[in-house]
Amino acid sequence: MLATLIFSVVACGSDDETEVTEVIKEVQVPGETVIVEKVIDGETVYVEVDKELELSGTIEIDGSSTVFPISVAAAELFREIHPDVQIPVGISGTGGGMKRFGVGETAISNASRPMKDKEAAVAAENGVEFTELTVAFDGLSVVVNKSNDWVECLTTEELKLIWDQGSTVNNWNQVRSSFPDVEMNLYGPGTDSGTFDYFTDEINGDEGRTRADYTPSEDDNVLVMGVAGDKGSMGYFGYAYYVENKDKIKVVEIDGGTG
Repeated sequence: MLATLIFSVVACGSDDETEVTEVIKEVQVPGETVIVEKVIDGETVYVEVDKELELSGTIEIDGSSTVFPISVAAAELFREIHPDVQIPVGISGTGGGMKRFGVGETAISNASRPMKDKEAAVAAENGVEFTELTVAFDGLSVVVNKSNDWVECLTTEELKLIWDQGSTVNNWNQVRSSFPDVEMNLYGPGTDSGTFDYFTDEINGDEGRTRADYTPSEDDNVLVMGVAGDKGSMGYFGYAYYVENKDKIKVVEIDGGTG
């Protein structure tokens, strides 16, 4: 890179002005050495300075709502150093993000599960090379409305009874006779969500196997609002969204068969 800058220098205690021509001769790597050639009164000097390369443009991220908070935090830190870089972060779900990533629409794809073979094949077909990085481990939370005072713990068998394909459970007293006669409304991730894939596999025995009559969303904040506003509700999503909304919703303990 070659650039020329003309400016004036006035010596202390003097009205004489000296013209200085500064030429950047070489830029090696961001944050490393820049070799600057200065010509002052006909004398050439070379100075090494640290100069961070200015970046601009867009880094688009999309995918899992579970990874969303981490990506937003990382984007904010990056933009403190490079404010001219725009970093939009979407939450179309793990599957939705992979669809965009595989055709080159995004630079980073957030996922709450590993990339599937068919997704990797699409990326290869479109010349998209990638590296998978594990950034965190997250838990999955089953939650109910804050005013729910009858349930503290559910078994995985009861979750399957509620969420399995073909289930007609729509009242809490259908889960346990000791539960009150309260209508049950369900909220959960959409089919593009990695959380959906994990939950249906672990609870219902097959990835994607679920009842269809629930309120789905790839945006966990939508699910939080649904559960918080519905006394008889139940939902599931990433633990981080429970932590951020403890004042609105209640987490349920899950018994996997060991008590």
